Amino acid sequence: MEKIGFVGTGVMGSSMAKHLLEAGYEVHIYTRTKEKAEALLSQGALWESDPGSLGAKVDILISMVGYPKDVEQLYLGENGFLDNLKAGSVAIDMTTSSPALAKKIAEAGHEKGLGVLDAPVSGGDIGAKNGTLAIMVGGAEDVFLKVKPIFEILGSSVILQGDAGSGQHTKMVNQIAIASNMIGVTEAIIYAERAGLNPSRVLDSISGGAAGSWSLTNLIPRILEDDFSPGFFIKHFIKDMGIALSEAKQMGLELPGLTLAEKMYQTLAEQGLSEEGTQALIKYYR
Repeated sequence: MEKIGFVGTGVMGSSMAKHLLEAGYEVHIYTRTKEKAEALLSQGALWESDPGSLGAKVDILISMVGYPKDVEQLYLGENGFLDNLKAGSVAIDMTTSSPALAKKIAEAGHEKGLGVLDAPVSGGDIGAKNGTLAIMVGGAEDVFLKVKPIFEILGSSVILQGDAGSGQHTKMVNQIAIASNMIGVTEAIIYAERAGLNPSRVLDSISGGAAGSWSLTNLIPRILEDDFSPGFFIKHFIKDMGIALSEAKQMGLELPGLTLAEKMYQTLAEQGLSEEGTQALIKYYR
């Protein structure tokens, strides 16, 4: 079996790396703080002290980090992955990042004989824990087919969307849909509360009808329990919306729903809530 390198063992990445270990893969991990990886190390993961040494030891590299600047540094920076991966290896960036950066990394990787895929995901911490993520892939079909069995360990929906950058563009579509939906579901629950209804009972009625959505089913129950822990950080959602708005501007598109959602989440971030989950949008109203 291929040796897999994994960088970014946070809220979602730790569960993803665990699934790979359970599937029998040799998994090498690198994080800036070793203590955060102790649980995976105790389950058999192998620690690497820097990105370069990790890249030199694996056949497939997966990254799941925070921001495009982190991705660029890891892949294109000094002693980065593209300088250390062996020819024929595959690099998979599963961070939600810039489509343009995905293309840049793919082009640089191809010059070095590497397969490169952009494969952002949706499904949050729940999807990562259950291995049911939606994985949106951009890159060459032969490379995709080579690593598809690995994707299928992590997700229940694995679709090649097109050439390099297509995975990131698809994730922007996903985030645009979620942004306006989060406004809708939080406004709905606030209305239910103000009307004197039992929000849990209301949720039972509307979840299976036309109003049903992933956010309504998975995030509103957390709100009703005052659970604002991050399945997905507000700060990362703001980053994603910024990328989508930038791409839309280049296309000549005006997206008022996304613009409003970004403004609302920015307000929460300014109030010190950027480390909370996206369901904390309810606090904008409260």
